[in-house]
Amino acid sequence: MKSLSALCVCLSGAFLAFSQAAGAAECEELTLGSAISLTGKYATNGAHAKNGYEFAIKKIKDAGGVKVGDKCYNFKVIYYDDESKGDRAATLTERLVNQDKVQYMLGPYSSGMTKAIAPVTEKYQIPMVEAEGASRSLFNKGYKYLFAVLSTSEQYLASAVTLAAEKAKESGKEPSDVKVAVAVENDPFSLDIRAGVLEDAGKYGMKTVIDEKLPRDLSDMSAILTKVKLLKPDLLIVSGHSKGAATAVRQIGEQKIDVPMVAITHCEAADVVGNFGDAANDILCSTQWAETLTYEDPLFGSAANFDKEFKMAYSEYADKTVPYQTAQAAAAVYVFKDAFERAGTLDKEAVRDAIAATDLATFYGQIKFSEAGNNIAKPMVLRQIQEGKYNVVAPSEFASHKLNWPRMQ
Repeated sequence: MKSLSALCVCLSGAFLAFSQAAGAAECEELTLGSAISLTGKYATNGAHAKNGYEFAIKKIKDAGGVKVGDKCYNFKVIYYDDESKGDRAATLTERLVNQDKVQYMLGPYSSGMTKAIAPVTEKYQIPMVEAEGASRSLFNKGYKYLFAVLSTSEQYLASAVTLAAEKAKESGKEPSDVKVAVAVENDPFSLDIRAGVLEDAGKYGMKTVIDEKLPRDLSDMSAILTKVKLLKPDLLIVSGHSKGAATAVRQIGEQKIDVPMVAITHCEAADVVGNFGDAANDILCSTQWAETLTYEDPLFGSAANFDKEFKMAYSEYADKTVPYQTAQAAAAVYVFKDAFERAGTLDKEAVRDAIAATDLATFYGQIKFSEAGNNIAKPMVLRQIQEGKYNVVAPSEFASHKLNWPRMQ
């Protein structure tokens, strides 16, 4: 009897899985569009974002699709390569709307590319949920069709300034004794990070001893690091997307730069651990998301489960930390699913209003939009690379590990 019961349970589970798969196959297609960087300087993160989109699309399909009224749909995305060029991104967005008749848009990679296409989606009143444009300059234009799941860029490395102030006090000094060096790409995202860091440093009375722009191609910051050696800052901030992160970690190691605290954006996306090994240890990395956080939702499960299932689906990430760019891309697709189902229609104005009213718990964190379209419900966290692992060290309420300080060379 026991084995018969087990067989019944097994068959029941198999039937349920078959029914879901069959139902998903019967769903109609619902097309989204995305101009995204698959070549050019943002290609690495463009690929991470596209993988996040596709993972979420398959996850939704396997769960029975998107229920809109009495119909179901499976998402399909038309992608075009913007080559990491803003003018091309804008042209491709026009093509998606006018030739491909796309009515809903997923964002490109980077604040610069998002800034380039937002006037186009706004002109045609196309709802866009974007996951990779964090510049606060995107959210002061009065856009009504732009929504971003991620925290804005001035928050990315602010906690590094706070940490530097705390460590100064612990060592018997004043926060105003801290010397700060800043080196950023000349793009909207990184300039916002610079503004946030300088603003926070100013609150503590810290002295900014270096304030430099990275070279345009992001391939050499040795001249800046020579200044770092001479002026001996206590905190070095670098923001230059994936290529800038790779250059910074490589050259900091090569030039044996001895700074007590180094904080960089895009560490995971650049795979600085895999590419540079011990040279990456003790570097602080800003992140929108971490698999150790306690976020969860009915579709993806916990943050840890997302991490596990994504690595199973994309084996190239198996021995790496999943970049937050991938997680937030998946979250953007989930927002569309939630909004379509709440709207109960494909009418884009109704969908736009449903997106605006989003208040959604996800594996990536809470998503709730301000009137300006930015997510006001999710904080940033700071991870430190410790023996090759990315461990959350700030803010303290999210920390899984203690900070290693000063950074060892």
